Amino acid sequence: MEPNGQRILLVEDDGAIGLGLEYSLSQDGYTPVLCSTVRDALAALEREPFDLALLDLTLPDGSGYDICRQIKRQGDTPVIFLTARDDEVNVVMGLDMGADDYIVKPFRIRELLSRIRTVLRRVGKAAGGSGGNGGAIEYGNVQIFPSQGRVAKNGQDVFLTALEYRLLMTLVNNEGRVLSRSQLLESIWDVSGDFVNDNTLTVYIKRLREKIEDDPQDPRIIKTIRGMGYRIDGNLR
Repeated sequence: MEPNGQRILLVEDDGAIGLGLEYSLSQDGYTPVLCSTVRDALAALEREPFDLALLDLTLPDGSGYDICRQIKRQGDTPVIFLTARDDEVNVVMGLDMGADDYIVKPFRIRELLSRIRTVLRRVGKAAGGSGGNGGAIEYGNVQIFPSQGRVAKNGQDVFLTALEYRLLMTLVNNEGRVLSRSQLLESIWDVSGDFVNDNTLTVYIKRLREKIEDDPQDPRIIKTIRGMGYRIDGNLR
């Protein structure tokens, strides 16, 4: 998905970093709206819709988490966290509340732009939809379209982040086989070196089940094999 002036809420309290990111996003074809506080960001969210939000984690009057919660209450606008902290607790907390990605400072602007394009492409595919069932892999009321990078449930598109989709396809491509947590971690490890560990995997499995299972507490598609790992149940096809 090309930028085409897509509006990005940019929340960063470091003036120099904020202005630099604002300039880089503008040069790449986006329309950034720069805020430096939670208060200003929430006000901006009330005034206009955004295609994506880039949120600094630590802000003078609160946290990027506060903004993320409000964004997710309003709809499905994707969120990428900008954080200087790469510890497990912050990463897992951000993912658990619905963040779509995160990037640890210092980062290269080209890497950030790549992340933005990836997330927006996936949102665009979910919003665009597609007729017909050609090439679909079905598990009960869930359909997966590998050629389109799209997943649907009961005929409605389901938005998955890049890592969630990669995790799902790893299980699908190994249908009937039990994959250990270490095998799954290896499959979804971000080539850019992002923080993906055992606890983070638990968050991804939880979020994936919440999106595709009828009852995430009693999953029928992604089965837990105690002491061994996870398996996609091919009996539902």
